[in-house]
Amino acid sequence: MAGLVPAIDVFYADVSDAPGASPAMTPEIAMSTTISPLAPLHVPDMPAIAGVRLATAAAGIRYAGRTDVLLALLDAGTTAAGVFTRSKCPSAPVEWCRTTLQKGKARALVVNSGNANAFTGKSGREACKFTAQITSRAAGCKPGDVFLASTGVIGEPLKAQAFDGVMEGLVARAQPGDFIAAARAIMTTDTFPKVATATAKVGKANVTINGIAKGAGMIAPDMATMLSFIFTDAAISGPALQTLLKDGTTDTFNAVTIDGDTSTSDTLMMFATGKASGSPRITRAADPRLKAFKKALHGVLANLSEQIARDGEGARKLVEIVVEGAVSKISARRIAMSIANSPLVKTAIAGEDANWGRVVMAVGKAGEPADRDKLSIWFGGIRVAHKGARDPGYDEATVSAAMKKPEISLKVALGLGKGRDRVLTCDLTKEYVAINGDYRS
Repeated sequence: MAGLVPAIDVFYADVSDAPGASPAMTPEIAMSTTISPLAPLHVPDMPAIAGVRLATAAAGIRYAGRTDVLLALLDAGTTAAGVFTRSKCPSAPVEWCRTTLQKGKARALVVNSGNANAFTGKSGREACKFTAQITSRAAGCKPGDVFLASTGVIGEPLKAQAFDGVMEGLVARAQPGDFIAAARAIMTTDTFPKVATATAKVGKANVTINGIAKGAGMIAPDMATMLSFIFTDAAISGPALQTLLKDGTTDTFNAVTIDGDTSTSDTLMMFATGKASGSPRITRAADPRLKAFKKALHGVLANLSEQIARDGEGARKLVEIVVEGAVSKISARRIAMSIANSPLVKTAIAGEDANWGRVVMAVGKAGEPADRDKLSIWFGGIRVAHKGARDPGYDEATVSAAMKKPEISLKVALGLGKGRDRVLTCDLTKEYVAINGDYRS
């Protein structure tokens, strides 16, 4: 499918080598076959990031014997940036991070799965404070240097004492490297760990960007997405890093939806250790020396967000929706999201039915400028409707064959202007209902 990063079935070790870049793409370690049918067939060999040490543990947050805690230790001088959910009911860790981020510095990150610590009142805030305190003691830093994130069931108190039983061991075992284990530790209904890596030149220095993410349901980001953490050894100030990260979400994480539901816990954070050999200190996001870095960062964010769409709960189809000819990019985005979040469109795609009538419905309800008699629609590159009616050359057999593919492109041309946008989603299947019907059990 044109425009997807990465191409179907291959997840590249260096996403800065994606189409349009010069070095060759190299697939690495094979994934398990017991995962989403849309999952990349390969994961990259994730390099270590200087200044970052990782460890995971099973603390019994929700399920016995399941790895559910991630600790990232960060060298002194590490800067931090973050964007968080705009939900009016944010989790306690989101509020903790917003406050902690004001200093723009970080020494540790603690993430747990199995419990979101959201809608937990005073106990949720106390759990954050307790977790930061025991982490700071074990890691030799201040509680205000510790960032927290939680994912899982909403409304259940988080028993933070479980962290006390594993924190000393996490700190003792932390070492550079295993980002795939880190990604596994933060999974909930995800079927595979989501990782991406890229390299870039900043000045004369070679820097690395690694990212991990989790997310498969309750995905309609309103800033970033579920949980995602980006690490780099570049030397970038906190304010510059913040601008880079915020700008990077617009056409990546904010252009993905699974089910139209924005989480209470959405957290995207980035940490820059400054430990790359010879890396110049960058204080402005507009610094021309960041040109290659911005491209590589966008590649990592786009790659991770696409993997989330590929791992949508119960998904069997990856769907790219392109809206063009709108009055503006913003208008095109709203229409594309209206289509992507329509249960009727998504179930039609699950049933391999090119039901353009449902697309017309979704365009019409978006509240954006549209002219029925100028509307054209394509499924899988085949025009099925043109200027307000079924295309005169429509052939059911040809379109049905296209709808059987695991990747479906859906394009809408409005004929009103030059606005264009693109979003990713997936189909809506019976499995989505099954997963979410007994999520708390």
